[in-house]
Amino acid sequence: MAQQESNTNQSTNQNKQQPKKPPFPNMNNPKGGFNISWIYIALFIAFIVINFMDLDGGPKEVNDSHFFAQLQSNEIERVVIVNKEYVEVYLKSNPSSGPGFGTPDYKFSIASIDFFLERVHAIEEGLAPGQKISVSSETRHNYMREIIGWILPFLLIIGIWMFFMKRMSGGSGGGPGAHIFNIGKSRAKVFNSAEDKVKTNFNDVAGLEEAKVEIREIVDFLKNPKKYTELGGKIPKGALLVGPPGTGKTLLAKAVAGEAGVPFFSMSGSDFVEMFVGVGAARVRDLFKEAKAKAPCIVFIDEIDAIGRARGRNPNMGANDERENTLNQLLTEMDGFETDKGVIILGATNRADILDKALMRAGRFDRQIHVELPDLHEREAIFNVHLKPIKVASEVESEFLAKQTPGFSGADIANVCNEAALIAARNDKKQVEKQDFLDAVDRIVGGLEKRNKIITVDEKKTIAYHEAGHATLSWLLEHAHPLIKVTIIPRGKALGAAWYLPEERQITTKEQIIDEICATLGGRVSEELTFGKISTGALNDLEKVTRQAYAMVTYFGMSDKVGNLSFYDSTGQSEYAFNKPYSEETSQLIDAEAKAIIDLAYKKAVKILKENQDGLTELAELLLDKEVIFSEDLERVFGKRKYTAPVHDKPKKKKTKKVKPETETPNENNK
Repeated sequence: MAQQESNTNQSTNQNKQQPKKPPFPNMNNPKGGFNISWIYIALFIAFIVINFMDLDGGPKEVNDSHFFAQLQSNEIERVVIVNKEYVEVYLKSNPSSGPGFGTPDYKFSIASIDFFLERVHAIEEGLAPGQKISVSSETRHNYMREIIGWILPFLLIIGIWMFFMKRMSGGSGGGPGAHIFNIGKSRAKVFNSAEDKVKTNFNDVAGLEEAKVEIREIVDFLKNPKKYTELGGKIPKGALLVGPPGTGKTLLAKAVAGEAGVPFFSMSGSDFVEMFVGVGAARVRDLFKEAKAKAPCIVFIDEIDAIGRARGRNPNMGANDERENTLNQLLTEMDGFETDKGVIILGATNRADILDKALMRAGRFDRQIHVELPDLHEREAIFNVHLKPIKVASEVESEFLAKQTPGFSGADIANVCNEAALIAARNDKKQVEKQDFLDAVDRIVGGLEKRNKIITVDEKKTIAYHEAGHATLSWLLEHAHPLIKVTIIPRGKALGAAWYLPEERQITTKEQIIDEICATLGGRVSEELTFGKISTGALNDLEKVTRQAYAMVTYFGMSDKVGNLSFYDSTGQSEYAFNKPYSEETSQLIDAEAKAIIDLAYKKAVKILKENQDGLTELAELLLDKEVIFSEDLERVFGKRKYTAPVHDKPKKKKTKKVKPETETPNENNK
């Protein structure tokens, strides 16, 4: 109770200290100044008052029938027709209505002065000569009302025009017409260490040690420029972050904004692109104008390939390309006639091969910082970062999870952690357990399980023998990826799936690729040996092996007949080329060699599966019974795997724990 009372008193004191909120919070200027919207409201109210209220005051207004009744009873002294619109009536019983007095008793409106006078004369004919009334006409002017009536509409029009002009110029919110008059202005978001504190720093970026070394040098130069300038050194003007999607390029740029004590301009490459001619170049000029005013500073352009694509490769030949004009202006600003000191450009892209060569030359983006997919130890560090806000069980180890996610990027790992937490919450758990993370990996790679999909008995048997063929060859081949889990439960678009633990290697030999092709063809071979017919279930497998076989011949020079030739274009310059870089004879030879490689692997798969027909059948029947089998089931059928994965060198000064056996830990990979 004491704690509750203290909290109540504290909240009461806080309520007393807090200022009262205005009745219309949206009408307040966030900067504390006067808001012009109040003027608009005042003008609108004045307009309503003038048009719907009688500002003249005066006598009460009655119906004309009351007047004609009093006229017949000889109670009226005189009447005054004002502006041919209404009549003021003076009664005999009112002393103030006599001559020299101008206070009428009442008034009423008339539609026509002629019709009114006719009715008055008709009534007067029945009266005595001394009972006739005096009828006069006056024209009066209310100059104040006329002036306001003329000026107020113009003021309202001007006010409405100013209101919409302010909105269209971006002064009071967005909308379809926002920024139309500031269309050439830069849309970069400015982060200042003193005002907009960015919480992300290098400690939040796990892995990427080599990239952080170069980025730290740029940040250090901005903080301590004398350290470099005293020796005559110059920091590069631009650094380009290159890597696959989800590897942390934008996150690394956010860390730079948090670490550097200088203004940080952030915008996307698509922000320069507009349908109007010259807008992109104008925004580039405005961006660098702001950056020079706040130098030293950092300018970050995300997805720079939106404007940095190589010039002269536009398929719409002959058209005026606004993107090229924007790129030309960017090149001029980065290293043109005027030298910019203290403005460092950071760019990020996952398509560095299509960027213009002038953008990559020395003096502009002369440093390329490669941000690659994380390896085993970097994935462990990334898991440590993303597991902090999650309530995990004591059995969950980041090293174990890192081994189950080969080929995952930092974004994929973050998705795994989030998906695991959602799965645990869906099952009403208090902590996120190891199985939740494994289910999350299966969910992300293979898709959601669809146990209610209608599959016939024959289809299910075909799927089981198909997946058993993959599992058998992956277990018996030397260079194939070791299998961890096989399932015939539909997941995503696949009717069955096999999960492997691929070996993390930097180079691949010809024998390794052939073994991978052989294991991939295991499903088709198993169907043909068991049922004597084939199905369409091997579409994904055939697509994969065809791509691998042609890559061996045309890219890697692994064909004896074609020779040591590679037709791979790493520069991307032949993206819109019309001709092949080889003759028709070579094309036919490439087709024959690719087919020969696949046929060789197919024969090898047939030979191995025929020799292990009993194990294949036993594994398929087990899969039909359990629907999901693991590596220990393969070990029980075929014995312990003869080939073990090679041992990788561990980084120095890094302690790692021993990895537990993978017999009960399913990992998921595409077939």
